[in-house]
Amino acid sequence: MASSLDSRDDSLSSHSPTQECTGRQAAPDIGDEISRARSAEYVAFLSRHPFATDAFEAGFVTGVREDCSLQTGALRNVDIPILMLDNDFKNPNLERYVSRFREIEPEIGVVGDARSAEEAYITVDAVRKLKTEYPDSTLIIVPKCHEAIDIIGSADVPGTEIVLGYSMGYSDILASDFSDYSDWRGRRVHLLGASPTKQWEVIQLLTSPTLFGDPPADIVGLDWNGAHKVAYMGESWSREGWQRSDHLSIRETVKKSLREMRMFWKERGVWPREGTTPVDRLGQAVQVPDDEVFANGMHISEVGDYEGPDDWEDRLDPEDDETLPLEHAIVNQYTDGSIRAFRSETERAFIEYHEGLITS
Repeated sequence: MASSLDSRDDSLSSHSPTQECTGRQAAPDIGDEISRARSAEYVAFLSRHPFATDAFEAGFVTGVREDCSLQTGALRNVDIPILMLDNDFKNPNLERYVSRFREIEPEIGVVGDARSAEEAYITVDAVRKLKTEYPDSTLIIVPKCHEAIDIIGSADVPGTEIVLGYSMGYSDILASDFSDYSDWRGRRVHLLGASPTKQWEVIQLLTSPTLFGDPPADIVGLDWNGAHKVAYMGESWSREGWQRSDHLSIRETVKKSLREMRMFWKERGVWPREGTTPVDRLGQAVQVPDDEVFANGMHISEVGDYEGPDDWEDRLDPEDDETLPLEHAIVNQYTDGSIRAFRSETERAFIEYHEGLITS
């Protein structure tokens, strides 16, 4: 089932394997200032499980739109944080978004769009209040008119910096519709939507040296989840363009795109510094046990009959490419230092009783 998340990505009808071709050359030799400006603090992939799970473990920031979820509630061994909260820009409500932000407390928030000067002032006030409650958060406002750029950009005071959202993809109003690249220079910017090759083109235009000596924009972060939607059309994104992936499952197609996206940004010096990605800081989304053997002697990845009644067992579907046995498994750590996985409560109780295991 396709995700309902609004990715603000490229028009899906216009992509083709011959578009957006790019070489695998390393990032050019550039000055320290430009290199720092292009080095993002995060790269986000907003989607649901299992795509969010794979993205998190690949180093991406995970998150959702305010009216969506990661859909991991039925999984026993998946723990993905909502680190970025996007707004429902087709049905905006600032009060609703702020309430949702306080409920989730994400690290990054796309608070709302500013289609007029009045909306810009109102949203800036709301962001300033949120910033006092969550001083370490990255809060983004998306200008949708030229006046809003200066209103948002000039609202900064130390400790309350607001990031400007540069709208790309299929947003109804794109940044290029009302502004020049020079308008974004010297500001903190998050790129919303569009494929990596299109985002890279904009990053270069916002950061490369100019004849007038304009300061580069500070590329704080970027997001795109178009690879998820196009996977349902049988294609994956790569550094050479879109490629047919009919031989892969939907999940494997998205994972392939994620790997290519990560390498694309690493080659250009945009990928976050080593050790700073969410998985580096928070640990893996799926706990990997030391012992993956079930009570009936089968490895957790093998398909077989299930022993004993268990409310969760009917959720396991080895033929479903969007679920894996380990993600449904019960994983416990014991006082002997071992971490074991079980397929059901029946099997867990059997092993613990016969081996004298005590949960730590």
